[in-house]
Amino acid sequence: MTAAVAIVGGGLTGLALARYLHDAGVPFRLFEARSRLGGRIKTEHLGADGFDLGPSWFWPGQPRMAALIRDLGLEVFEQYAAGALLYETEQGEVIRDRGFSSMQGSLRVRGGMGAIASGLGDGLPDMSVETARTLVSVSDDGTLGFADGRTVAADKIVLAMPPRIVRQVTFAPALTPEVDTALAAIPTWMAGHAKFVAVYDQPFWRADGLSGDAMSRRGPMVEIHDASTDTKGALFGFLGVPAALRRGQSAAVMQACVSQLELLFGPKAGSPVEVFYTDWAEDPYTAAALDQDPLTHHPAYGLPAALKAPMGARVYVASTELALEMGGFLEGALAAAEDAAHWVLATS
Repeated sequence: MTAAVAIVGGGLTGLALARYLHDAGVPFRLFEARSRLGGRIKTEHLGADGFDLGPSWFWPGQPRMAALIRDLGLEVFEQYAAGALLYETEQGEVIRDRGFSSMQGSLRVRGGMGAIASGLGDGLPDMSVETARTLVSVSDDGTLGFADGRTVAADKIVLAMPPRIVRQVTFAPALTPEVDTALAAIPTWMAGHAKFVAVYDQPFWRADGLSGDAMSRRGPMVEIHDASTDTKGALFGFLGVPAALRRGQSAAVMQACVSQLELLFGPKAGSPVEVFYTDWAEDPYTAAALDQDPLTHHPAYGLPAALKAPMGARVYVASTELALEMGGFLEGALAAAEDAAHWVLATS
């Protein structure tokens, strides 16, 4: 099989790049290792309601996201923020009105962020996208080798993958020490985190004057927010338990999360109609060994000097972590797709 451009990675960067190339009339093939598109965008559904296990928000002042959502015909709404924040001490004492809504002013997509991935994927040619295709090798003659034994020849290759995941691919010739060190030094945003969502028939906490926001020094969730839809109530939280302790303990983790919500928000929180949980540290296409510890701050992302030149004449790496602006955010993923599209078109 031959492709003018091979895009490896069906997250937001890869999908947006595919859209750019399709609109420009450039032939491409997109290969995604997972069985679904979206990458770190992951939305679970309960009926027509979508609940995000990956990114939940974008913000005003992010023009690429605003334009894409408009072009896809999607709707946005503001993160619910009215009411008091709860604070759980290390001893389990719950304090009301300590702090403020940290996500006030952020925006959500009706139906979940997965609607963006679906919208982009649906707009691509039927035979241009393949899922369950794990890249294992790249040669300087443009040959890509996949775990299923098949190969693809491409004039240009865009690796729309986190830099540390790129390092797991075998390159011929091998990456230089400078490039390998640069890739290793870039943390994958949110890769060490896990996210839990509890769904209820209604957002009962709002009647109690609560915003759904909570911070905890005890856990297992350290940060909690309202994730309600038009027809369901929902609360979600980020786990503070180290990845090594979470591994293989999903049932126990989910039960502990429900118990924590009950302590914070009252007896009604102990009986969700559905729960969802994703541990990104266990996703081999998101988290490398270096990513197992959650980040404690937002890194200063960008393009290190060793990666400013493409990796040979054929290979380019694009991800939100390498974006020159808004690195780590969905806006950064779109900026990375723009840069990759410019490289493809300028060198074609």
